[in-house]
Amino acid sequence: MQCSVAAASVPGRLSGAARLPTTWGKTSTTPPTPALGGASMDEQKESLQKIVTTLALKNEEIQNFICCLKQSLQNLEANSTRVQEDLESEFSSLHAVLDELKEGMVTRIKQERASRTYELQNQLSACTKALESSEELLELANQTLCSNETDGFTQDPHGPSQSSVTMAPAFRLSLKAKASDSMSHLMVDFTQERQMLQAIKFLPVPATPEIQVSECQVCDNSVTVVWTLPEPDSKIDHFDLEYRRTNHEGPPRAREDYPWMVMEGVKETEYTLTGLRFDTRYMTFRVKACNKAVAGEFSEPVTLETHAFVFKLDAGSSHQNLKVEDLSVEWDSSGGKVPVQDIRKDKNRTSSPMHSPARTAMMSPKRAPSARVGRDRFTAESYTVLADTMIDAGQQYWEVRFDKESKTFAAGIALRSLGRFDQLGKTSASWCVHLNNWLQQSLTAKHNNKARTLDCPIPDRIGIYCNYDEGTLSFYNARTKTLMHTFRTKFQQPVIPAFMVWNGSFSVQTGLQVPSIVQCGQKRNSNTSSSNASLT
Repeated sequence: MQCSVAAASVPGRLSGAARLPTTWGKTSTTPPTPALGGASMDEQKESLQKIVTTLALKNEEIQNFICCLKQSLQNLEANSTRVQEDLESEFSSLHAVLDELKEGMVTRIKQERASRTYELQNQLSACTKALESSEELLELANQTLCSNETDGFTQDPHGPSQSSVTMAPAFRLSLKAKASDSMSHLMVDFTQERQMLQAIKFLPVPATPEIQVSECQVCDNSVTVVWTLPEPDSKIDHFDLEYRRTNHEGPPRAREDYPWMVMEGVKETEYTLTGLRFDTRYMTFRVKACNKAVAGEFSEPVTLETHAFVFKLDAGSSHQNLKVEDLSVEWDSSGGKVPVQDIRKDKNRTSSPMHSPARTAMMSPKRAPSARVGRDRFTAESYTVLADTMIDAGQQYWEVRFDKESKTFAAGIALRSLGRFDQLGKTSASWCVHLNNWLQQSLTAKHNNKARTLDCPIPDRIGIYCNYDEGTLSFYNARTKTLMHTFRTKFQQPVIPAFMVWNGSFSVQTGLQVPSIVQCGQKRNSNTSSSNASLT
């Protein structure tokens, strides 16, 4: 529609390549008959229509480009005015510093001059008085010496004595000036500063940093990124570091699931990100240098592996009384129960297990696929929920925070063969730490229906470490990383994180690396920690 309107409005203004074919006479009222083998009238009109349409589109492009040029001119005017104002502000501040420096130096010279003037004037006054006194004594002494009367020389009370002449002020004067008249120590030389000022130029764009992969560290759910500059640059004010979680090992892709996170104002050439949750396989980093005016280019992105154990809770096979939301679980005494009045009202409802709330929930497409394929959800007193990810190799670590007021709570691992009626720690297919809040509060390590009371304070958060290859399962106080208990066995098949709660709640934190202190503690305690045989 736009093309046809433009075409209708343009023909009267056509020129150049868009003119009508010259085969049409300027004075003829009817178009000439096309020559044999030439273009027909319809073909000529179609050709002209294409030219007109193309010209109209071109005109629109030119109009848009003109708008861009006008906007660029406006931006240029505004930006040039801004940088000029900034330049004048910088020189004004420099002048202010010089004026302040000059004022301080002039004040120092005046103070030095006043102090020395005072000293020299006092010394001059003292010398003048001493000189006058000495001249009077000299005159009296000469008169006495010229006297011919011996008696008068010895008896004249007005004549000078030897002691009075000796005590004349002239003998006590120092004939060295107390202050120097030189002021050369207050001179300045701005030769070096003048050269520095003459070397002032516009700020250059900072060079692009380079991330040193060999010096970067990933441990304890923290990442330390280190970078360098091609050459030192004293004008750099700070760095901006950006990172993004990703599951791709290569360079960043145009469309990623996670946005860039920005850390601004980094003053050093390294930065440590702490308290991370490694729920992706990698993290990509890039950094740029910034001075007061402009930022440089981003460095080449670097992708670091962030290996950690990540899982979700399998709500599809959990006990009906457990309300599972993401990684949080809360006991719900009414879970799975349907009010009697609702059943009576629904005449079409059948008692078939296929229509039970548990079956319906398990078949919901929103539920994650169950790790217990082909098995029903836990029932009876097995208030259990499993993870959706198995462990069949390596070292894994996760933490669970629980309500210490829960009547019963347990956390550990289990085999896939754990029965729907089985309780954690009461069969050979599960290992756990068990909290009992009945008559008295106790914490025990349980396996194969054997228990051992743990002599340690009950924490509110437990760290669970599993080394599948070595057959080690350890429980830690997650806050202090103090070892609570260690099971040692030989896993014959994959295991799954398992949890149980009754009249309470808990939440699980995944995406955690094995803490360094745990790894060190495992090496120290490899020969001293308890085992299955110690359970009674």
